[in-house]
Amino acid sequence: MEIIRIGTRKSKLALWQAEYVARQLQQAGHPTELVLRETKGDKVLDVSIAKIGSKGVFTEELEEQLASGEVDIAVHSAKDMQSRLPAGFEIIAFSEREKINDVIVSEKPIDLKNEQLILGTSSTRRVALFRHFYPNVQTVDVRGNLQTRLEKMRAGLCDGLVLAYAGVHRMGYDPMIRHELSQDEFIPAVGQGSIAIEAHSSLSAEKKEAIRSVLNHQPTESRLLAERAYLARLEGGCSIPVFALANWAGDELVISGGIVSLDGGQRIVKTLRGANPMTLGNQLAEEILKAGGDKILAEIRKQL
Repeated sequence: MEIIRIGTRKSKLALWQAEYVARQLQQAGHPTELVLRETKGDKVLDVSIAKIGSKGVFTEELEEQLASGEVDIAVHSAKDMQSRLPAGFEIIAFSEREKINDVIVSEKPIDLKNEQLILGTSSTRRVALFRHFYPNVQTVDVRGNLQTRLEKMRAGLCDGLVLAYAGVHRMGYDPMIRHELSQDEFIPAVGQGSIAIEAHSSLSAEKKEAIRSVLNHQPTESRLLAERAYLARLEGGCSIPVFALANWAGDELVISGGIVSLDGGQRIVKTLRGANPMTLGNQLAEEILKAGGDKILAEIRKQL
């Protein structure tokens, strides 16, 4: 049987995800090989993601490998995937979604009412939502893999880190979780909690279908197609504080999503129900734009 070559970043979390994918494929009888690569987002740690430029910051180098045929698939955190992929690329599978909440990790108690609290995050969405819901909390930009961020926190840069539960859990840091942020307030980044499998159009249809049949979780895929359609319509990226979460309610999808201004002053959220994921995501985006999201987006783009 032909080996499936898997492209991945080198961080511990990225390797966990790639090894998880490899195990799934191996259990289905497909031999695998991991091919490691650093991305721009891994190398440039002294500049915020918003300033690097959010398009492909964690994916571009892996896509070069896909296009050249060096690897068959690339494994990403779904939330790192840009809303519109370059020509010739597609996401062929989404793993079953982990719990989606944002959490605060620390080695000491965390009180969100504390006027001196400083939290580390590299996410414009999280910063803007803290400014909206907890204006007393100070935030500081913290880049790097999870272990690097923890080192920075321990060195005194901040009191705690705001992270996705999925990454914290996969790395075994559950005992450090001090607070789980409400998904009603902190609606997650599009795709948070799922692993995305990307391929190039040069991958054979037979191999693509074999990989998809093993790795794709259909209920999660429908949820993320709705969320990503919303993100694509708003042309959102890592530097734009937009968010969306789709869930199944019986045989119907329910999606909640919105946008928050960078200063936290305005937050627009809408909820829609429907059967077609792509249509639903687009409809949500139009509702948000009509409700004033267009003005918030224009203001954000002026500031970035």
